[in-house]
Amino acid sequence: MKILLIDIDSKIPNLALKKIEKYHRDRGDEIIWDNPLFRDIADKVYVSCVFKKNKPRTVEWEGRAEIGGSGYSLEKTLPREIEEVKPRINLGFTTRGCIRHCNFCVVPKKEGGIRVAGDLLDLWDGKNRDIVILDNNILALPEHFRLVCKQARENKLRVDFNQGLDHRLLTLEIIHELKTTRHNELRFAFDRLSYLPSVERAINLLQSANINRCTWYVLAGYDTTYREDLERVEYLKIRGQNAFIQRYETCYADKKYIALARWVNQHHIFQKMTFEQFLKLSPNKHYQEAVNVP
Repeated sequence: MKILLIDIDSKIPNLALKKIEKYHRDRGDEIIWDNPLFRDIADKVYVSCVFKKNKPRTVEWEGRAEIGGSGYSLEKTLPREIEEVKPRINLGFTTRGCIRHCNFCVVPKKEGGIRVAGDLLDLWDGKNRDIVILDNNILALPEHFRLVCKQARENKLRVDFNQGLDHRLLTLEIIHELKTTRHNELRFAFDRLSYLPSVERAINLLQSANINRCTWYVLAGYDTTYREDLERVEYLKIRGQNAFIQRYETCYADKKYIALARWVNQHHIFQKMTFEQFLKLSPNKHYQEAVNVP
């Protein structure tokens, strides 16, 4: 059979389509990627849409393709025989689900409570030494987390906990596992100002172990004020941390949030100057009125 795979908007390799690809390739089928010209001669078409804003782009495939992805439907799932395929592309999940119920996140509704879905060796191609882990809250299963770190050490792999780690679950034992495992930059989230005590505790624990600078995702404009968003990043700056502003869709085009993100997300600039100094630079002066800085 000819199998057409359409990836509408993934920013990283689309794991679901990679599972579908391996499933059909193992059965001798021909795989065609991202070429709509084959829509009329393909025996089966699969379409993935990750971001809700791009759902209108799936309309042309209605009735002629299997369509899925979080941006299309939270209920649509892969058949079990495809979901269980392990494409081993050095990217994927060792757990699914989460213990948290953040109202801005689709994971609890889509995946439910946390559970083990595999281990590091299920993702590894046996050659590349860098593996991206997409788990939403691996620290919620500390024994499993220790297993993943042990497998990384034994096989000399470097892991990227791409979705960030839950700072509220940090312990000295977990930090020791991180320190003895090759890893990319550590990332955490500071979603609300009310989390300040637990963020402060986490930074203190990390710095006591000489992990002095991490990056913190800062969700901005969802259920917080602009002043609260600025207060969070200014605290992180004082503590010597990096931050990364994630603008919620309702404020994505707001000039004051654009200015904040451009300051914060350029880490070398964020560490070097204050927001006021950034706004006084010639290329940024047009943001001053929106931000209300004299």
